[in-house]
Amino acid sequence: METITYNIFRSIALLPDSWDEVAHENVFLQTHYLKVLEESAPVNMQCFYIGIFENAELIGVALAQYLNLNKLESFGERDKCFKTTVRNFVFRNFGSHALFLGNNMITGQNGYAFNKKIDFETIGKILVECANEITLYFKKQNIKIHIVSFKDFYQDCAAELKKSVFASMYEFNTQPNMIFNLSPQWKTIDDYVAALSKKYRDQYKRSHKKFEGIETRELSLNEIVSQENRIYELYYHVAKNAPFNTFFLARNHFSSFKRQCGERFKLVGYFLNDTLVGFHTLLLNGPTLETYFLGYDEQVQKEKMLYLNMLYNMTQYGIEHQFKEIIFGRTALEIKSSIGAEPVMMSGFIYHNTKLINKYFDKIFQRLEPNITWQQRHPFK
Repeated sequence: METITYNIFRSIALLPDSWDEVAHENVFLQTHYLKVLEESAPVNMQCFYIGIFENAELIGVALAQYLNLNKLESFGERDKCFKTTVRNFVFRNFGSHALFLGNNMITGQNGYAFNKKIDFETIGKILVECANEITLYFKKQNIKIHIVSFKDFYQDCAAELKKSVFASMYEFNTQPNMIFNLSPQWKTIDDYVAALSKKYRDQYKRSHKKFEGIETRELSLNEIVSQENRIYELYYHVAKNAPFNTFFLARNHFSSFKRQCGERFKLVGYFLNDTLVGFHTLLLNGPTLETYFLGYDEQVQKEKMLYLNMLYNMTQYGIEHQFKEIIFGRTALEIKSSIGAEPVMMSGFIYHNTKLINKYFDKIFQRLEPNITWQQRHPFK
């Protein structure tokens, strides 16, 4: 640690010239994506960009996000139960100012990147020191950071981080990340369908029959801009009906994404009688195809099996463009497993800055986290 230092930036314009060279393996840490956050982050989010140096040479980059949950009109409206009411009250009063080391908007280990091997003890110390400095920054503005969370880590990384500075923190596992490892033998969607068992081939055929009458096409930047209000309306319907939210996207988020990332960002629209009734988005991240936010008209979704067809269409794109894997993220675990995605457990570490609350944080967190019961499907022969 003697030769390693860090600098926390609040503007993309101030980042070192070599930033993208260090972040070249992860699009979610590259400047064109970070500019999307700078232009169109959720209204309750503030981003910090961390440069990590060895003898003045940039060797690592990281992202931190502050969230003010008081600015949310809703934490999510799908579940109407006493537990949800209690959880919302607790977050409003004891967890409304949260700091994430990592990216709270997506699922996956996208919080930091290095261009050389760094031991996990050093990584952990850097992240904790950055969290402390950002917490102090807000304290000077009379804002108390309640919760500090480090997310997401695959199990091997979490185990290493837990050996040192993260040992005293509460390790939590929420819903798994649904990842679809695509067979290199599949060249077309027909190859994929042929690999399914009869039950899931029938599901594929049935969903496609229901899908008749829907036109699908990728939207250009101009089309995204012209459809911006409708896109946001469809996104907001899905987001608001999620079991829990810590943010809502800005209205210009998707046009900003397309403007900054160009062909690496895809927004595919679903039209019924020339009316946009749904959309899904993709981000090309090296050999990985990242699914991003989507939206749909609830009535059309039920009639046309829109969501399932979106999953099949994303799968087709991944196969035809020879991606190694598709990151489907959390939520809708069972239906994602029915097309071939498998659960990969991820860990986070969290603590509360009030000592008494932190002492019992493990029990508090377990009571607040919604229980998810689901059955994994195995669709292949």
